[in-house]
Amino acid sequence: MFSTYPGQVVVDHPVSVPIEHRFDPYVDNGGTLLSIAGEDFCIVAADTRQSEGYSINSRYVPKSVKLSDKTVISMGGCYADCLTLTKKIQQSMEWYHHAHGKTMSTAAVAQMLSIMLYQKRFFPFYSWCILGGLDEEGKGAVYTYDPVGSYERESCRCAGSASSLIQPFLDNQINFKNQESQRKQLTKDQVIRITKDSFTSATERDIYTGDYLEIFVITSKGVEVQKMDLKKD
Repeated sequence: MFSTYPGQVVVDHPVSVPIEHRFDPYVDNGGTLLSIAGEDFCIVAADTRQSEGYSINSRYVPKSVKLSDKTVISMGGCYADCLTLTKKIQQSMEWYHHAHGKTMSTAAVAQMLSIMLYQKRFFPFYSWCILGGLDEEGKGAVYTYDPVGSYERESCRCAGSASSLIQPFLDNQINFKNQESQRKQLTKDQVIRITKDSFTSATERDIYTGDYLEIFVITSKGVEVQKMDLKKD
């Protein structure tokens, strides 16, 4: 201790206070993904930007993975969790092929993914999953999930950082909500154009979406991949 003024005592060492230790295993790496089911096709699309906060880690980290000739999965959220979950799915599909001599159907993969996510419900994978493909009848199918495995089949769904911008657009252009008289089946080329327009407009407002767009077109002939440039800033 030392004194600077008469009657005043100043402590020359810091006062001890509790130190808080925090552990956060999750990080949001941003990005946007969507899938749209057609009469005999399915579109799965996602941007390739991987970011953290205001930093871009990489401009090309694909979020969509081809699982079979009829099934594609797209994931966003924590990249490490998405990578681990993708490997688990691919491994299980390989074991299924060796055991049964055939490839898992899209519906079977959808059910298996639900079980995998539910098994980790107490320490969930931080991932937004959208599974797209063709069902047993050759029709487009889109399955969407929450982090603990609840899922449903839909005609279209967007997830990720720009989902609040794109989903209303899809509700209007794909689901024709509140415009029943305009409802019609869209062609593959029309859906691809809507997909491109969705991402092009989203990049104007969302800093976590950009760089490149990968579009997986799933038909009875297989999976075709298209790539398009997006905003780089």
